[in-house]
Amino acid sequence: MLNMDRLSRSLLYFRLIKELFRYDLMEAALGFQGVRKGLKWRGTVAGAGPSPELEAIACEAVSRAVSCIVPFYWKRVQCLQRSVVTTRVLRAYGAQAETVIGYTLAPLLAHAWVEVSGRVVNDSPEFQRRLQVLDRF
Repeated sequence: MLNMDRLSRSLLYFRLIKELFRYDLMEAALGFQGVRKGLKWRGTVAGAGPSPELEAIACEAVSRAVSCIVPFYWKRVQCLQRSVVTTRVLRAYGAQAETVIGYTLAPLLAHAWVEVSGRVVNDSPEFQRRLQVLDRF
């Protein structure tokens, strides 16, 4: 993992696990629209935000947290949940992150990823090129 002190890394993992559970509670209680509404853009100060290094740390931490929690979690963490959690965490650090949902009809494929300033930060940029954007939030 990139440079981050032990306490900060621990707090980041705690926040990620909390956000994974928060997503499930919101989705169970309010459905997708509730999750989407809970992620409503609150904006950040222009020019503010984390460095690309911190973005990479957060995205790597989400991947690690998801793989660590899998044996204890009651369901598989899909791309939408992972992207919403990543977006919420990046926004907490000041990034202007968006969850993007894309699709293609032939072959049928849907996928979610996170963008910051138009850059895909938690997945392959290939999805951004190959898929039609259905929603951004």
